[in-house]
Amino acid sequence: MMTDLTPLEERLAHLTRTVEDLSDVVARQEREIAVLTRRVAMLIEREIDREAGGMEPPAASQRPPHW
Repeated sequence: MMTDLTPLEERLAHLTRTVEDLSDVVARQEREIAVLTRRVAMLIEREIDREAGGMEPPAASQRPPHW
């Protein structure tokens, strides 16, 4: 008895394509996470430097003198 492999081959092709697409998504997200991680580290360092330097906060975050 001979089985028809075409439907199975088609499913395998679709699944293979899906795995490749998902792999591309994961790789892109990994790059984006790396960039964002570096940016957060840079912002943390900048804030540490600002606090250590005793710099005044920006005027927009200070209370007006009449308060």
